[in-house]
Amino acid sequence: MPIRVALAEDNLLVREGLSQLLGHDPDVEVVSAVGDLPSLERVVATEQPDVVVTDIRMPPDGSDEGIRFAATLRDTSPQVGVVVLSQHADPAYALALLERGSDRRAYLLKDRVSNRAELLAAIRAVAGGGSMIDPKIVEGLVAARARADHSPLNQLTPREHEVLAEIAQGKSNAAIGETLFLTKRAVEKHINSIFLKLGLAESEDVSKRVKAALLLLADEADPTAAGSHPNT
Repeated sequence: MPIRVALAEDNLLVREGLSQLLGHDPDVEVVSAVGDLPSLERVVATEQPDVVVTDIRMPPDGSDEGIRFAATLRDTSPQVGVVVLSQHADPAYALALLERGSDRRAYLLKDRVSNRAELLAAIRAVAGGGSMIDPKIVEGLVAARARADHSPLNQLTPREHEVLAEIAQGKSNAAIGETLFLTKRAVEKHINSIFLKLGLAESEDVSKRVKAALLLLADEADPTAAGSHPNT
């Protein structure tokens, strides 16, 4: 069965582009493409899609409708995955999206969606209960956190920094090994060392690991950068 996807994007050209991009994949069925939050709410209620792909800002308010709707779905339709798209690498939005858990949630920058493989990977990840965070978000959080004088990130080796960035994107140990050309045992060794140094050794669940890593990285991020919400 194909993954049933509902799109929400107020820009008509972008919306049509996403529809065509996904429509060429036999594993995905676009059940609806709408341009505002009320329409998206109706579509989810009637069509019951597996995944919602949504912009952050859209009518009626043009604020953070996509993030707020993702939070609502935690209560009304917890089985629905959400892929949030943004034009800006703002960690505050990503952390808000993951506030109640990272399972079935993905945050991608819009410049990634031109690569169909990236978007499809995010859709498949959330449909399967996983998560995905754009690498640029992770890089920004790592850099901000590392600037703190007493940051535990300063204890990590360069290779452990690379592994942590992969963890925070929601990748499995096997996927990390493939990306960084490491054996399974080496990945496990690095992860054990990372979470020991960061005080996260008890976070065994992958979804919890993602959120814990992101929250730690953002803890001492620049408040001006994290608190601003640029247009998406």
